[in-house]
Amino acid sequence: MKDLLILLSDTAAAGLRITVCLFLISRLLSAKTPGIKTVTAAWAGPAATAWSLTRLNLPDYFNIALESLFIAGCAFYFLKTDARISLFIGTFYEIAVSFWQFLAVAWLGILSGSSVLPPRQGTIGQFSVWLVHGLLVLLTWYLFKRLDMTEKEAFSVASAVALAGFLGIITLSEQTALRIPEDTLNMWTLLSIILMMSVLIFRINRQYETEKELSRLKAQQAELLERDYVALNNAYAVNAKLFHDFHNHIGALRQLLSHGQLEEAIAYLDELQTPVQEIANTRWTGDETADYLINSKAAAAAEYGISFQAQAEFPRQTNIRSADLCAILGNLLDNALDAAKQVPEPEQRLIRLTIRRINQMLVIKVENSFSTPPVLEKGFLATTKKEPGLHGWGLKSARTAAEKYDGTIRTSHSGQTFRAVATLSYQGISRE
Repeated sequence: MKDLLILLSDTAAAGLRITVCLFLISRLLSAKTPGIKTVTAAWAGPAATAWSLTRLNLPDYFNIALESLFIAGCAFYFLKTDARISLFIGTFYEIAVSFWQFLAVAWLGILSGSSVLPPRQGTIGQFSVWLVHGLLVLLTWYLFKRLDMTEKEAFSVASAVALAGFLGIITLSEQTALRIPEDTLNMWTLLSIILMMSVLIFRINRQYETEKELSRLKAQQAELLERDYVALNNAYAVNAKLFHDFHNHIGALRQLLSHGQLEEAIAYLDELQTPVQEIANTRWTGDETADYLINSKAAAAAEYGISFQAQAEFPRQTNIRSADLCAILGNLLDNALDAAKQVPEPEQRLIRLTIRRINQMLVIKVENSFSTPPVLEKGFLATTKKEPGLHGWGLKSARTAAEKYDGTIRTSHSGQTFRAVATLSYQGISRE
């Protein structure tokens, strides 16, 4: 009966341990949160593993290896994460949990007056197991409560835990109340050092991946900006040609009006207006390129029967570069256009642009109607387009531009309205 209870306890602990690890992986790698299927698999797997290990009487390190592989497989299949980095996290997570269980049972043995290391099957051993797993649950709750935690802060927390473990094993090796084999102490001391190194390696890997992502984003942003600037230059070229031929147009209009051909004169004016309809006289920001961008997107919205509303309160003479402003506005408005034009009912197609300044903060909000709910992939909005190309980079490019000004871009949706809000910190500059 006691063996059955131990087996059930170990199985429950393993299910909880794997579930916590999958939640940590989803948090660390910005993947989707584990669902019911993932949690069910996390509890079903350890049951089969525990039964197999009990029947085969295999050492504990086989359990660590099997659980690490199982965690990597679940993360890859259910959370769509990279298999290698998931295996890396799972392996060192399992080692860390085993290490802290060893520390817990050793120190509890000292406090209880035991002279030998308490066995895992005993009362102290089982209490230490659930003590560590309870702390794991609290750590997971803390991480998900702190959704705004940066990678630097997460690295500090992980480093503190690893350092505390190292100090714990060093202190344990100096005590004399509890007899622990020297080989065991040396093994856990070495593993504690490896755990500290694994935290550092993971941090370096994340920095490397971030730098690669930024490099790709800069290249994509440059291509997107080039597209908008080319369109601007083409529009200005058309406008310049009209001004060049201005005296000819005036002469033609004078002839039509002098002969009383009013309808022909109006038609002639409409013909002249067509090539430059996209260049409106509305000044939104005072930045010539950004104003053209907004007006051209408004014209594109009109072509699809989308109601376009804009209100702007833009500060003058700031350190916000025109290219960055266009990257944010262009990408957010492009996404809004793509979503709004798919709404079946024309009267429900809407885009609303709001630009406001609050003290030294610039807020750019783009709202749009949509027909298909947005999809999250690894914590980011995934493109719904099937064609290859630059799709899916727009919001990342805008976010990269916002981060230059200690800003962020947050997205949300309620009902049939999607919102993207960019916040940027700016400084006034003098132009003498």
